[in-house]
Amino acid sequence: MADATPTLLRRRLGTILKTMRTRAGLNLADAAKLLDLYGAPSLSKIENGKHRPPVLEKFFAVYGVEDADRIAETQEIAKLANSSRQHALYTQYRDVIRSPFADFMELEEIATRTDVYGALVIPGLLQTADYAHAVIEGSSVWKTTREVRAFAELRMKRQGILVHNSEAGRPPLALRCVLDEAALRREVGGRGVLRGQLEHLLTVSMQPNIELQVLPFAAGAHTGINGAYTVFNFHVGEPVVAVEPLAKSIYLEEDAHVVRYAIAFEHLQAQALDTEMSRDFIRRIAKETQ
Repeated sequence: MADATPTLLRRRLGTILKTMRTRAGLNLADAAKLLDLYGAPSLSKIENGKHRPPVLEKFFAVYGVEDADRIAETQEIAKLANSSRQHALYTQYRDVIRSPFADFMELEEIATRTDVYGALVIPGLLQTADYAHAVIEGSSVWKTTREVRAFAELRMKRQGILVHNSEAGRPPLALRCVLDEAALRREVGGRGVLRGQLEHLLTVSMQPNIELQVLPFAAGAHTGINGAYTVFNFHVGEPVVAVEPLAKSIYLEEDAHVVRYAIAFEHLQAQALDTEMSRDFIRRIAKETQ
């Protein structure tokens, strides 16, 4: 992606640097001069996440930041913000990756754990190829068969983050998922496709990094009643919440919003069946599709 396109993490890094500057009592123009930048506009672009900052150590020195933990956290966030957004996948599927979803892929790639509530369909990371194709085709977002096929292929390749990547030295993503019974019963692609999807859930739910729970209709009203969402958790920095209304993804970073969704997910887990009971529940529904 070009530097002109701010990502969530670059914006977060920019906000941190802006906070450091204001605490140092410097305006944009004075700080830019001390940092040897080309004026206030250059620094403004860095603080807005549009440009990568030069050497961070100079920012720390100019802003008088000496706290070792704060410096280490900022450096780690900068490292994540400047890392590739799955360059191979982005290059191969750039025609079907729109800007908001590129952000989603980036968060998914660098998260250490994601908490997902699936309200109406199985979340993408747990879908089979046939189910994914049916969901994408049914959404009517993509105009051509080629686009549907390409986005379904991309979804399958994204699932690589659920397994250990020895080449990248990255452990598998930890995934906690609460599935509404509605998602398990909706006959996406027909009964055969649904049955294959349910059997796939039973298989992946045995992976040590995947925790799958079912929220049955009998649970009644619950904290996920307003729809699906994902909470991304990172090694450093605060979580980010992604909610997906019809038009586009919305990313929430303010503490009040993030805490609200994190607590809501804990309540969903408490109301849902435990993992073993959830597998039994999925098996019963799978038998009904035969």
